[in-house]
Amino acid sequence: MTTELHGKPIAITGASSGIGRATAFACAKAGMPVALAARRLDKLESVVNQIRADGGSAIAVRVDVTIQSACKHLIDRTIEEFGPIHAVFANAGYGLEKSVETTSDEEIREIFETNLWGSLNVLRPALAALRAQGAGGHLLMCSSSLSKIGVPYFAAYSATKAAQDHFGRALRLELTGTNIAVSTIHPIGTKTELWEVLEKRSGGNTLFSSRTPASFMQPAEKVANAIVTCLRKPRGEVWTSLPTRVVLGLATIFPGTTDAIFRIPMRKMLAKQK
Repeated sequence: MTTELHGKPIAITGASSGIGRATAFACAKAGMPVALAARRLDKLESVVNQIRADGGSAIAVRVDVTIQSACKHLIDRTIEEFGPIHAVFANAGYGLEKSVETTSDEEIREIFETNLWGSLNVLRPALAALRAQGAGGHLLMCSSSLSKIGVPYFAAYSATKAAQDHFGRALRLELTGTNIAVSTIHPIGTKTELWEVLEKRSGGNTLFSSRTPASFMQPAEKVANAIVTCLRKPRGEVWTSLPTRVVLGLATIFPGTTDAIFRIPMRKMLAKQK
């Protein structure tokens, strides 16, 4: 069954840049009224103006996803402006590249507050609204390909993405029979502002992300188009790289081999640091 998206509102967090921004444009192109949320209102308004100039409908809402009341306000504002909400994309988040040994408790709590709790803060009021409307809908959450595997120096980040993946899958099954779809998005590396933020939060000492091969990178627009396809025909997990999905599947089956492979670049980097 295919869902006609024209006229069906969606709220998107982390919409001022990267995947969120690209998804806002893609959804607007599909005819969806879009509520864009982020902390940087000036950047949001720039996207809103461009969507409106192209004939779409959009509003900007300043939101810090770590604040529950702000997230509920986003859902309320979307319904107030566009009518019954159809979908929410919990996309706000950031990366961190640090060893387990040097990552502080505060840094771990902070990334979970944004990546995991920030997603739940948005999805819960959206789910309440969808249940009240009684017409079904769609909840989406931006996880990562790293949700399936632990990677050196990315423990905190990949743990938040794994948590999103687990909550998404559980919720998807819990909502069986409600006509409310739940999808987790699993992109590989995207060429966005995320990498600049990651480097800044990591203190400029990025060992793996700065060496990410081009084959493991893709434009945010590719992810956005995959999300729109999922909105039209919902599925549980959205992967934007089939080879990566296959490799990570094998990595979980053969953890010893995977560890051995990861130790190769680790030894090289440690040798250079001596």
